[in-house]
Amino acid sequence: MGILLILIVIVVLLVVFVIGIYNALVRLRNQVTNAWSQIDVQLKRRHDLIPNLIETVKGYMQHERGTLEAVTNARSQAMGAKGVAETAKAEGVLGRALSKFLLTVEAYPDLKANQNFLALQEELSSTENKIAFSRQAYNDQVLFYNNKIQMFPSNIIAGMFNFAKSDFFEIEDAAEKAVPKVSFGN
Repeated sequence: MGILLILIVIVVLLVVFVIGIYNALVRLRNQVTNAWSQIDVQLKRRHDLIPNLIETVKGYMQHERGTLEAVTNARSQAMGAKGVAETAKAEGVLGRALSKFLLTVEAYPDLKANQNFLALQEELSSTENKIAFSRQAYNDQVLFYNNKIQMFPSNIIAGMFNFAKSDFFEIEDAAEKAVPKVSFGN
């Protein structure tokens, strides 16, 4: 009778332990999903701002049609991207197109003085900062989640219940990873 009682206590403790780890893994997986949703919200905001910015600029930059089309095409690809890796790649292309676009704008003093353009440019800049913050928050959640599913003993439970590793939102383009060079000389 005593041995049976000890076995029952051990089994109950083991079940409670498995349930605790399982619930922790589910919570972390949901936090990763939530963090991705936050990135998605900011990317949608970015995608919604771009057409307004381009429409404001079109009248000033008639001969810069290629730059405007590159931003529009990159936006379309980014909006159609699925999954973390594909989205990261498409957003990298869009970021480069926007950078080129904003550099081109510097050649148009009348445009830089346009209040609509300035307001849209400020919104875009604010959104870029929010995207960067959301990416960092997402990657932090992915780190916590991936650590949990790879560390003992939770890795055993993760394997039993098919918890899959999540992808980080990484910059693939080496040029974007490089530290910008600042020079005050000619």
